[in-house]
Amino acid sequence: MKKVFMFLAVAGLLTFTAYQSVSAQDEEATEQTAAAEAQEEVAAPAPEAPVNPFEATGSDKPLHQQLKAKFIEGGAGFMALVLICLILGLAIAIERIITLNLAQTNTNKLLGQVEDALKKGDVEKAKDVCRNTRGPVASIFYQGLIRMDQGVENVEKAVTSYGSVQMAQLEKGLSWISLFIGIAPMLGFLGTVIGLIQAFDAIEVAGDISPNLVAGGMKVALITTVGGLVVAIILQLFYNYLISKIDTIVAQMEDASISFVDIMVANQK
Repeated sequence: MKKVFMFLAVAGLLTFTAYQSVSAQDEEATEQTAAAEAQEEVAAPAPEAPVNPFEATGSDKPLHQQLKAKFIEGGAGFMALVLICLILGLAIAIERIITLNLAQTNTNKLLGQVEDALKKGDVEKAKDVCRNTRGPVASIFYQGLIRMDQGVENVEKAVTSYGSVQMAQLEKGLSWISLFIGIAPMLGFLGTVIGLIQAFDAIEVAGDISPNLVAGGMKVALITTVGGLVVAIILQLFYNYLISKIDTIVAQMEDASISFVDIMVANQK
């Protein structure tokens, strides 16, 4: 349940931030439109008022404002779907990063405490050490300790089987990130096709090819494609980082499991 609440909190925070950004851009666009209409109604400026050549233009806007403007120009439908893929993918990735960081354990320290307890013949103390230590390695050791009276072979089988279970838990959620990595560009390409269809429809209605007719459809096509590719690139970076993190933890689990079995064998002689 903690992981579910963590995921919902991260997703909600990202969604709220995106909504606020889009709302702010809408308000800004409305204010700019109203200002432009007001300027049209005002009489021409006096001749003595020179035009400032250094007056801010649209290109002088901050990067985040330009991105928000392009998001709106790309169309609310497909860009919203692409944004949802980004939000959900980032929420899962952040939850996985936090979980994997908490799953890391000082295996050398844990092995030393378990070995000291077993040398003294205190199996219950070894179990308490594993119960009070977070991470998959401690859970694997605990499964082996509760089967200590069944022989080393059963302990080794339990360690191997439970290690596979822990590995599956570490990889949980990665399939969803992979899904969003694949869906985001597809949505962008779908927006591209629809934008091209709109451009050709405009040409058909007008009966003439004009840059002004096709500009709108082509802009939607290009913006949605770029949006989908950007989302896929961002999520791919997080995905590869998570895979690398999981591989590191799995390697620690395998090395610690071998050392644990050796300790069990040595203390049963």
